Amino acid sequence: MNFTEETARAKVQAAEDAWNTRDPDRVALAYTPDSVWRNRDEFVTGREEIREFLTRKWARELKYALRKDLWTFGGNRIAVRFQYEWHDADGQWWRSYGNELWEFADDGLMRRREASINDVRIDEADRRILGDRTPKELPLA
Repeated sequence: MNFTEETARAKVQAAEDAWNTRDPDRVALAYTPDSVWRNRDEFVTGREEIREFLTRKWARELKYALRKDLWTFGGNRIAVRFQYEWHDADGQWWRSYGNELWEFADDGLMRRREASINDVRIDEADRRILGDRTPKELPLA
């Protein structure tokens, strides 16, 4: 699988759309059965562990809303930057920023995902990911 700019952008948008469903079963199907992840300081291998990870994530990160942007691509790899907003059980809002490195198998499923993520406490009034995605890029800070 070799990406063009068009197919890389489509893959990034498809990932954003899937993750915004907050459906661990649906999202896990985008990964190879033996996919390997590094997410922050957690290491996950295989679809079942991915489902379990995402179930825990979205039980903790309430009202999760994600935006992804293509950073670069080459061959079977894509790099993205992203940010998402969510609140915890106490009602505190957070904006999480990060970068992901993706590697794909020939069938188009992701076989490797490495994510570095930082969280910033925000006030609800400072949220900026509301409603449907707009085509403009999100600011970094």
